[in-house]
Amino acid sequence: MSTLALWIPLLPLLSAAALAGVSLSDRGRAQNGRSRARAAVPALAVLPIAAAAVLTFVVLFGHGTGAATESRIRYAATGGPEIWLGARVDGLAALIAVLVGVVATAVQLYSVSYMAHEERYTSYSAMISLFTAAMLVVVYSTDLLVLLVGWEIMGACSYFLIGHHWERPEARSASIKAFLVTKFGDVPFLLGILFLAHGAGSFRIQPILQHAIQQGGHGYTAAGAILLIGGVMGKSAQVPLQTWLPDAMAGPTPISALIHAATMVAAGVYVVARLYPVFLVTPAALWILAISASLTAVTAALSAFAQRDLKRILAYSTVSQLALMVAALAAGGRDAAVFHLMSHGGFKALLFLGAGVIIHKAGTGDVDELNTQGLRRKLPVTFVTMTIGLAALAGFPPFSGFFSKESIAGAAYETATHSGPTKSLLGITPPAGIGWLVLVATLLTGFLTAAYALRTWWMLFGPLERGWFRSAVEISQRQLKPPEPAEEAATPTAAEVAAASEWALEALVAESIREQDAAAQEAAAKARAGRPEAPRAELLPLVVLAAVTTAFGFVGLNLGWFASWLGDADGNAYRASAAKAGKLIQPAAAYHLAPALLSTILALIALALGFGVVFAAARAKPGADPNHVLGLLRKPAFLGFRADDLQDAVVVRPIQIAADTVGFLDTEVVDGYVRGSGHAARLLGEGLRRLQTGNVQLYLTGVLTGVVVIAAALGFGR
Repeated sequence: MSTLALWIPLLPLLSAAALAGVSLSDRGRAQNGRSRARAAVPALAVLPIAAAAVLTFVVLFGHGTGAATESRIRYAATGGPEIWLGARVDGLAALIAVLVGVVATAVQLYSVSYMAHEERYTSYSAMISLFTAAMLVVVYSTDLLVLLVGWEIMGACSYFLIGHHWERPEARSASIKAFLVTKFGDVPFLLGILFLAHGAGSFRIQPILQHAIQQGGHGYTAAGAILLIGGVMGKSAQVPLQTWLPDAMAGPTPISALIHAATMVAAGVYVVARLYPVFLVTPAALWILAISASLTAVTAALSAFAQRDLKRILAYSTVSQLALMVAALAAGGRDAAVFHLMSHGGFKALLFLGAGVIIHKAGTGDVDELNTQGLRRKLPVTFVTMTIGLAALAGFPPFSGFFSKESIAGAAYETATHSGPTKSLLGITPPAGIGWLVLVATLLTGFLTAAYALRTWWMLFGPLERGWFRSAVEISQRQLKPPEPAEEAATPTAAEVAAASEWALEALVAESIREQDAAAQEAAAKARAGRPEAPRAELLPLVVLAAVTTAFGFVGLNLGWFASWLGDADGNAYRASAAKAGKLIQPAAAYHLAPALLSTILALIALALGFGVVFAAARAKPGADPNHVLGLLRKPAFLGFRADDLQDAVVVRPIQIAADTVGFLDTEVVDGYVRGSGHAARLLGEGLRRLQTGNVQLYLTGVLTGVVVIAAALGFGR
């Protein structure tokens, strides 16, 4: 299967190359030629990705429950660790590749209709295909340097796709921000790879894992694990590098689905799961992951609760849910983290694609405006599928999010109450403190997630008559009141007549503006209402993803099914008997995803409390946005707790000051010395030039004067 996996990334790569060729050829052709070329674009975009998705299923079922296999060739002999081109297929790679293939196919199919009006649709599709190929390289790679290549290509693709609408200032700034913030984390990520390779003597994943298992978490292994966290925080948007992801919503909605569900942000979680023994033997790295993830999960959930824009709500939700995965990894729940990664990929892609249908139909993403448009009646398929997606996000049984998030709580509880030496190959588990921290953060995040998921559903499809916020246009177009005449004046004065005339003119103009705006809005609404809910190319991915979201969680009910397919953390096959005998990387309880009684009760209590808060808020202030219960936290949560300002104060401004200082020293000090030496040489030359007059008498006078001065000096010296 590893040989077949070598060819899978080539399909989207060839698709990207073909689409790029069509895009470049279109620029020099006439309109009719461009139309003929674009006719083939949907097929070039969808079919290779769909074929790659089918092959990922072939690899998954062909691999089955076996141990990791590799197919590789030596790319370069460096005199030290060698670089290998090849594919490594184990349960983790096979499962995540399926997620990437399915979501990428859904996004490309959805984009055929959603982006049909875009002039740059061809280049957009080419970039999606390249993005998909890069993620598949990350998933299947057997060498960390080759993995880094795919990792960086994804960063470049995200820059171009987020800035697809480059004519908009917010899209340009968001793309630059995403690129710079993720690159900031990629610097320690590269150093971490070099440390691990130096310690193990190889860039290949298998020797690095074996070195960590045999030597433990010290020296190069510990340094490498801690440095890798920088890249994980950048790609998966964890504190303190989380600020780029909400702004990335400036890109087209299908891109948001791809980035949030299966590629960019999933890569950080995947790398930790791929190199999990390296982190397990490094307690310091686990503590860093746990603290960062716990803080990110809670603050991002609060920010999601406070947002007005639908896509920003989902963006902050992604940040929070990714933090739960990272927290699960820190608490020893590798299987639970991967389970939630796959579950989240399905329902978050569903939510973003559904949001795209809503925004296209309603012409806005502001939930305060959406709740007055009767979306439940106008968009029946989107209503049902979005309801399923939000229920899964909230952790409502029996949808997939309930099972996957409950498994994280169960893993955290297991670590909190059974920490210490265990019956396993490593003989250790994460500290109990990490388990308690992750358990509390998971339950609190579950409460907040249920609250903002229900609030989002309520604002989209609920019975609110009018939103909490008022637009500036509505305020500026209020009915003007005429000035009241003075009571003591029997007859109007000239000033009163002028004021009344001015009021009448203003009222007439305002009424005219209102009528024009109302007519335009009515015409736009009728035009949108006349169209069907959405093309089949957009609705089909919603229905498929909703079905997956409904059914996927049940795989966790079997104690050994998911663990058998996922395999052990070192790539070996999972066997229940081996787990009980302590021959696997983790203790037997770490591989079980079935809901436990206590964690299930706690998860359901958090869910009920979250729903209850929103219902109570809606009853207390009918017609108001339920997020008013946040009180004083509402504004800072809406602003993302001013993380951008903190980054500006801690990083941007000091760098600017340092750059200004270096610039001053370079131009005024270093260049000053250079300019001064040249100026001095010119002055000296000018003085000597004035002495060279060509007058022989002057020269003889100078010589004579010099002789006299020397003689006088010698005479006085005696």
